[in-house]
Amino acid sequence: MNRKKGAGRAKRDKRLRVPVLPEEEKMIKAKACEAGLAVAEYLRNLGLGYSVPSIIDNRQVDALLKINADLGRLGGLIKLWLTNDERTKYIGKSQLYMTLDTIREAQSVMLKEIMKLRK
Repeated sequence: MNRKKGAGRAKRDKRLRVPVLPEEEKMIKAKACEAGLAVAEYLRNLGLGYSVPSIIDNRQVDALLKINADLGRLGGLIKLWLTNDERTKYIGKSQLYMTLDTIREAQSVMLKEIMKLRK
């Protein structure tokens, strides 16, 4: 399809002027950048009451998904050990305890990521 960007939409030709302090300008630009939006689009979305998606939130969700996958793999290893699978007969208690420690560390990292999302 050879459609031009914005085809079929009303052209935005009105401008609003909003006086801000230099610090406010920096903050607005930073927040727009965090959301992956141009400043005008960011302010328009806020002014019209739309939610502004955050790229940072998406990164944190990706990090949580990776941690979750790691926990799943570790859980699978423990399940093999507990079922006395032939492949795990040479794994001793010390290795199991190390795996449990790794799970605890992963849980700690996951909790930190969740707390970042709540801010």
